[in-house]
Amino acid sequence: MFKVKSVWLIVFLLCLTASFLPFQTLPVGPKATQGTVAVVDYQSEAVDYTSTSRASGNDHYGKQWAIPKIMVPQAWEVTSGEASIVIAVLDTGIDEGHEDLAGKVIAKVNFTDSSTTDDVYGHGTHVAGIIAAAADNSVGIAGVAYNCRLMNVKVADDQGAFDNSAAAKGVNWAVDHGASVINMSLVSTEPSRELEKAINYAWSKGTVVIAAAGNFVGTKVAYPAYYSDCIAVAATDTNDCVASWSSKGDWVDVAAPGVDIYSTLPGNRYDNRSGTSMATAHVSGLAGLLFALRSDKNNNGFVNDEVRVAIESGCDELGISPIRWRINAFNAVNRALTSR
Repeated sequence: MFKVKSVWLIVFLLCLTASFLPFQTLPVGPKATQGTVAVVDYQSEAVDYTSTSRASGNDHYGKQWAIPKIMVPQAWEVTSGEASIVIAVLDTGIDEGHEDLAGKVIAKVNFTDSSTTDDVYGHGTHVAGIIAAAADNSVGIAGVAYNCRLMNVKVADDQGAFDNSAAAKGVNWAVDHGASVINMSLVSTEPSRELEKAINYAWSKGTVVIAAAGNFVGTKVAYPAYYSDCIAVAATDTNDCVASWSSKGDWVDVAAPGVDIYSTLPGNRYDNRSGTSMATAHVSGLAGLLFALRSDKNNNGFVNDEVRVAIESGCDELGISPIRWRINAFNAVNRALTSR
């Protein structure tokens, strides 16, 4: 009994002291619906995580602590996604020429006042790498769903700010162009009927929308994650503690790794970033893996409902964390397989 209590005390202290990073602030601007990408203004030293799990054939794989934590290598033994599964990244753009993302983007569009779909800010490229960076190419990292492809839907400008109307247009465009998964590592404190309607449309067409819970500290509601047809994602660290800056309301659906996440940046660069943005990207990658299994259990013509159930029911319990569940790719894949 003493040993058990001691272990939980250690975990509690780790959680108490972990991840005290600056929390998110939204940009001040003339648009009432303005929001921003869900990344914290923090830079830490690179994480070096040694794993006994299957290596990915990428030279920076050891820095991806989140991949073995959520049991992605085991899930890869079943599926690594496929090219027919397209994940739309609604963000600041993607550096399509990056060595780890070359050939991944099959469609692009720009709903901002920027003159380019390229990623000037750097956020969208980081998110895209977590989702689908190439594996077994002897460079960089491996994305969770490395055999899936991407859509570059630029809805946030070159300073990382977005308008809900642009985001709604981005959602509709992605759905109409065949996206199975939509990643929205974006947060606003203002609800938008237009954006909520777009997300409901996405769900009705069989698309899963995954959104960042925000980096606001506490239970403050963030949009679009708060909408019922979104999977809202909080951020955890290497100790499975929810980050101190991550939103933690009971409206949050799942948690995923979001602290010191190593991924792609424009110009063939790589570095760590932290935020519920990064956590969201891990969940979107997992959704890509699950879509590849095509398990329409209730024969309604879609699999987005089964994908969401597999993600949420396949989680690991976090115990003392304010968010109870953290995704587990291997469990989710097994849930999808056994539900057939």
